[in-house]
Amino acid sequence: MASDWGYESHNGPDTWPSKYPQAGGQNQSPVDIVTSSIQPRSYDTPLTWKYGPGICKTIVNTGCGWRVDVQGNDSELSGGPLSESYELVQFHSHWGNENTCGSEHTVDGKAYAGELHFVHWNRDKFPSCSEAVPSPSGLTVIAVFLEEGENNPEIDKLCETLSKIPSKDDRTDLPEDLDPVAMYPADHSFWTYSGSLTTPPCYESVTWIVFKNPITVSHEQLDCFRRMKKPCTEEDSFILKNYRPPQSLNDREIFECAA
Repeated sequence: MASDWGYESHNGPDTWPSKYPQAGGQNQSPVDIVTSSIQPRSYDTPLTWKYGPGICKTIVNTGCGWRVDVQGNDSELSGGPLSESYELVQFHSHWGNENTCGSEHTVDGKAYAGELHFVHWNRDKFPSCSEAVPSPSGLTVIAVFLEEGENNPEIDKLCETLSKIPSKDDRTDLPEDLDPVAMYPADHSFWTYSGSLTTPPCYESVTWIVFKNPITVSHEQLDCFRRMKKPCTEEDSFILKNYRPPQSLNDREIFECAA
């Protein structure tokens, strides 16, 4: 990977703060969610989302995973802990080489096999996503844990495209009917806290919404992710680990909201 950060020994998470000072900040993500210390919280308005049809246009090989790029402004995330409206810009996944690792957030020390991140930017406060990314309250990320179990039809639509993007920066079109909501759990209870991007430059600009319940994906679907190839300059040949370990919570609080 032609980048000064990654997930190998020479450019992995331990090296990021020396190149990206924000990565050594006090409000970094992910974190371990210790359920015994969670504070319950209710909000005046429920967390709601709307994603228009056909907004998920392309999927790209980033060199350390895949990313779905969203086009158009026909999406909205608001309510709950959010005081403004946010727009979906992209989503991607993190995973590991086995089912006991791969998620970035952990729950009482337990990791899941993977974690989806749906990245939204604050369109009420900022004129563009690029201006929102480094700014306080600029982003909201919805995190969904992946657990091995039954096949997920929506994830199948992603897996069917991965063979078409074998190399870094390759991209291809997605089915028109790919629906982000179909990758959210049925139970919408969540944890929320203030944190950062989990990849460099690790800006501390994120309101995190972590769904408490995972969705299931099949063993074959997880293997589809794990068979993605790294750039030829990297160690090994497959993307088997693309997650940052939990960071210190410091003096932050995590809140819980029932569905």
